[in-house]
Amino acid sequence: MKPDIHPDYHEITVVMTDGSSYQTRSTWGSPGDTLKLDIDPHSHSAWTGGAQRINNQDTQVAKFNKKFESFGLK
Repeated sequence: MKPDIHPDYHEITVVMTDGSSYQTRSTWGSPGDTLKLDIDPHSHSAWTGGAQRINNQDTQVAKFNKKFESFGLK
């Protein structure tokens, strides 16, 4: 392994959106820094199963159908 080509790997504190925190090792920041998350598994709908809003009127298929509805193809 070549010397001096890898970033410094050190301990940081990660703070979740609910205020909980944990220690981990990372190349982000400096030793002892705190990383505050804006989105995490406790708050993001991809992990929590929250409501996803899908607007069917703005899809490409809906736009195509609206554009060519006068042709009578359905």
